[in-house]
Amino acid sequence: MAGKVAEESLGYEQARDELIEVVRRLEAGGTTLEESLALWERGEELSKVCRRWLDGARARLDAALAEEHAQEGGSGGAGGTGGEADA
Repeated sequence: MAGKVAEESLGYEQARDELIEVVRRLEAGGTTLEESLALWERGEELSKVCRRWLDGARARLDAALAEEHAQEGGSGGAGGTGGEADA
């Protein structure tokens, strides 16, 4: 459970850098099967952390773009609400 807390506190760059190191160690070889499995599992966890950060960043960008689009559309454009045109 402590790993989960530490995992959630990792920033994107920290998780990415650790993931790069995990991949480097796996590609270099020379580890036992047990070590390789532990590295692979850690890599999966780090990949999920990175994905959550990227998904969150994408959602923030999408929200900002939607807000900008709504402000531009609401400033006297001829399109009305746009809801019917999109349907």
